[in-house]
Amino acid sequence: MTAGTTVEEPYTVELTPEVYAYVQPDGGWCLSNAGFVGDGGRTLLVDTAATRRRALWLREAVAAAGAAVPSVIVNTHHHGDHTYGNCVFPEATVVAHHDSRREQLDAGHQLHLIWPRTDFGEISITAPTLTYDDSVTLHIGNTEVRVLHPGVAHTTGDSVVWLPHRRVVFTGDLVFAGGTPFIPFGSLSGSLRALDLLRSLDARTVVPGHGPLTDASAYDATERYLRFVGTLAEEGRAKGITPLEAARRADLGEFAKWREPERLVANLHRAYAELAGEPGGSRLDLVALLTDMTEMNGGTPVACHA
Repeated sequence: MTAGTTVEEPYTVELTPEVYAYVQPDGGWCLSNAGFVGDGGRTLLVDTAATRRRALWLREAVAAAGAAVPSVIVNTHHHGDHTYGNCVFPEATVVAHHDSRREQLDAGHQLHLIWPRTDFGEISITAPTLTYDDSVTLHIGNTEVRVLHPGVAHTTGDSVVWLPHRRVVFTGDLVFAGGTPFIPFGSLSGSLRALDLLRSLDARTVVPGHGPLTDASAYDATERYLRFVGTLAEEGRAKGITPLEAARRADLGEFAKWREPERLVANLHRAYAELAGEPGGSRLDLVALLTDMTEMNGGTPVACHA
């Protein structure tokens, strides 16, 4: 977080009885959302937070809502802003897609390397101990919680957390409400397929990975952006220009007001890789991505908001 920056406090919203969203404004880099389901006896938590301090705030919010200490955590993917806080809930079994476990262990304290000046606190990497392939269904009291793998999308190991009888979905970073999507760890085409899955659920309330609560209209905006990236990539490759040059020439139009517009160049790196025949989730050069995003950000490294 930049010195002197005023940050809004996280807040809890009861979406339906015993189902809550935990929203961290402004939804920028490392300010992810979470949620929890509790029946008074057991609590399931969806994602944690990027810093120990913020994970402790989340723990306090669960208690303030009258829910029990979480016994289950579902991680929507491996990125540290959704998983670093796992260690603050030692009572819980962590559930995720099997690729999410692998990626989390491979990444380790990656956020510390990207933002060395951020005080993440004492973070012990706490990877999932219960993993699944396609889907798994959990029951918290009378609430059915379906955890679905949409395929490679934002990452290789994404999970959608769907409460069918409450019509609430936690999308993880398949959706950034008011923010720019981020797909270099996953797939452009896979992200579009994931939106089809989300639409099929017919959720009334959508809890995005970042940003304010929303509804299914967020899927259409996300799809327009992803198709915009795909078109830019096709045109850029045809002209023989780099992802950075293609991003610099782009007119963002309706997407200019979204947070983190510098992500465009990282997304173009993934789109270029797919056009070259590389599979979704293949490793890209993280240093090159960060360097190009810094260039797009006026030469200033992107800031951690946590």
